[in-house]
Amino acid sequence: MQEEKKQGLGTLCVQAGYSPKNGEPRVLPIVQSTTYKYDSSKQMGDLFDLKDTGYFYTRLANPTNDAVAAKITALEGGEAGILTSSGQAATFYALLNILKAGDHIVASSAIYGGSYNLIAHTMADLGIESTFVEPDVTLEELNLAFKENTKVVFGESLANPSLKILDIETFAKAAHEHGVPLVVDNTFPTPIFLRPFEFGADIVTHSTTKYMNGFANSVGGAVIDSGNFDWSLYGDKFKGLTQPDETYHGVVFTETFGRKAYITKLTTTLMRDLGSIPSPQNSFYLGVGLETLHLRMPRHFENAKAVAEYLKGHDKISWVNFSALPDDSQHDLAQKYLPNGSCGVISFGVKGGREAATRFMDALQLAAVVTHVADSRTCVLHPASTTHRQMNDEELEKAGVSPDLIRMSVGIEDKEDILLDIAQALEQV
Repeated sequence: MQEEKKQGLGTLCVQAGYSPKNGEPRVLPIVQSTTYKYDSSKQMGDLFDLKDTGYFYTRLANPTNDAVAAKITALEGGEAGILTSSGQAATFYALLNILKAGDHIVASSAIYGGSYNLIAHTMADLGIESTFVEPDVTLEELNLAFKENTKVVFGESLANPSLKILDIETFAKAAHEHGVPLVVDNTFPTPIFLRPFEFGADIVTHSTTKYMNGFANSVGGAVIDSGNFDWSLYGDKFKGLTQPDETYHGVVFTETFGRKAYITKLTTTLMRDLGSIPSPQNSFYLGVGLETLHLRMPRHFENAKAVAEYLKGHDKISWVNFSALPDDSQHDLAQKYLPNGSCGVISFGVKGGREAATRFMDALQLAAVVTHVADSRTCVLHPASTTHRQMNDEELEKAGVSPDLIRMSVGIEDKEDILLDIAQALEQV
């Protein structure tokens, strides 16, 4: 029997997640309803007891949200997924789903400032401690960060904004040797350029606000589970998954839901109790954006590479970070994890420090100064004074954010126009 050919990423971007039946809408409908009707109380009761599947309240599940989550799950090659109201909620839920007070996280230091603050401070207030390590740490050094109460490892595949690449295989090896899962935020490369599950990651998160949506019209996040981590092997560590949940009449998630246990628990406990759901309208926008993800990502990368090469040779630029440049410190890791491209984000320093960086950004005309990244329009930001301003100088250094760092998210405009805008702005520095 001939093996069924797996569909390509482009086909999945367009077709996955929603298959209309005869006479149904060709485009995924927006199910803008909080509730769903049933003919009997028993049917409704079975849904609340997790004895049956279906929709009864949009805080837990919604057909529009689920279809888009299924599309992202297919793109990442996962088992199950869920959408959240933001990327920050996705990171929080992915971790909190298996953590409680007294537990410990090992995390890469080179992550988004909001994620660092969440782990280092907010989760610390909840009684969850953390240890941060470099994203390219050796296996021996990484093993030293683990404690008896370590329950999860977290990192970003391509860090925002330092663009440091996570050595996923090393982090996965260490995590698995200590009997815990690896969670990887894959926002910047997206599954078009990198699928972390193929390198040993167990759970993937996204800020879908960025490239997945692509047009800065809705905020969102996603958590995707590979289904590969065997929670039952470590029952004492992950009791929420492997022991009876009294809020659902003693259901054991691993026994009842198998490879979907992690996402089912996240849905039925965290969403039930904390409720960071996306609106169906925002999920619809995300679904539309995903249909062109495979077309946009190569264009973002091509334009960013042209900008990086231009800046590299400019006498007013002190340094440039972009892994596609042959002499970039991340180039070797990029050949392993990102051989076909990374994203459209580059970071660089303007000679003259913060003051010169501000003059440069204010002189841009096509590119805009905004608190955002990774959409169709070129934009710039000074992270040390904005997205990462909650960090002290030592924390900034560990995160790879220097005071002169400018983050530029190169859009999908004509690259000649982007380069002209940068050139005229540098003339005013």
